[in-house]
Amino acid sequence: MPSRYFRRRWEESRGDEFDGWGQSVWYFEVGEDGWPVRQIEAYVSGPVLRYGPGHEEDQYGGLGQASLDDTGDDWNSFIITREAFERVWGSAVEYSHPVGLSGPWRR
Repeated sequence: MPSRYFRRRWEESRGDEFDGWGQSVWYFEVGEDGWPVRQIEAYVSGPVLRYGPGHEEDQYGGLGQASLDDTGDDWNSFIITREAFERVWGSAVEYSHPVGLSGPWRR
């Protein structure tokens, strides 16, 4: 089975020192086993975090540590195309780092 792609909005904020970033939209590329291979977190206040091969984690978070197949959630309503994921992934690298932060990118 090839990779699968998802987009899911989280209505909750982070609940940590970066809680002010607000709600977020998460994008996942998952492998055959359901584990995230690449992941993007886009926050309403601007920061965008991008994780994948060569950058699995930083001081703001990291690539998901569980199989989406094991969450008990039905992810079928969150499926997106590979092209949609790649468009977001590609644009995330063009964002500049927020002032005072060294990890996420800003929209």
